[in-house]
Amino acid sequence: MSVYQTITQNISVGKKMLAALLDPDVFVGKRLSAMIDILRSSPPDFVFVGGSTSSESMENLIGELKNSITTPVVLFPGNASQFVPSADALLNISLVSGRNPEYLIGQHVAAAVAIKNSRIEVIPTAYLLIDGGRVSSTEYVSNTRPIPPDRVNIAVSTALAGEQLGMQAIYLEAGSGAKTPVSVEMIASVKQQTSVPLIVGGGICTAEQVYNAFAAGADLVVVGNILEKTPQKILEFNNLKI
Repeated sequence: MSVYQTITQNISVGKKMLAALLDPDVFVGKRLSAMIDILRSSPPDFVFVGGSTSSESMENLIGELKNSITTPVVLFPGNASQFVPSADALLNISLVSGRNPEYLIGQHVAAAVAIKNSRIEVIPTAYLLIDGGRVSSTEYVSNTRPIPPDRVNIAVSTALAGEQLGMQAIYLEAGSGAKTPVSVEMIASVKQQTSVPLIVGGGICTAEQVYNAFAAGADLVVVGNILEKTPQKILEFNNLKI
């Protein structure tokens, strides 16, 4: 079964999902070994790999994960140079909340032939950057302004546009290390108006925040920054899937 089929099947039976986002520049050596032990004892539904500026470090981490765990590994690249074909699937994200053509389509053109030749599973994803109270790496690198957290109508319209353009998933992202995660009001409103899987991440550090995101309508919650400080949190978060 493909990664996307797994996601949609879980949604059809009301199962919430959790993904651990690992940065290859952070999880190396003993730190990676410790994280793998935790992922074995309490596996999330998916492991996302992203955040690095090096395709070599991405490839190394994916290789270590594929050799050590059975959890599907999903590539979450920031640009075409980070494409690695050995992952189980690729979140082919288009930054639809921004107006920088490089991250709407330019980077996708650069990677298109390599992606096709690799035969990796591709999940076209509408990526919405939401203001999380600090300048995120995505905002800085892509030179795009995030959607203000109180502009729920803009987030809904943008997510709808992504779905209408054929995107198979929507990703609401407050940015790595955000001071505040995406609000429950925005999650609920986007979920109510769209029909594709809804992924939510950025600034989610506590069990309460994970639970609130699920309760508001997130199908898949992504946690990353907190795992760099407290990797054992994945055990706690796994118990919140309903």
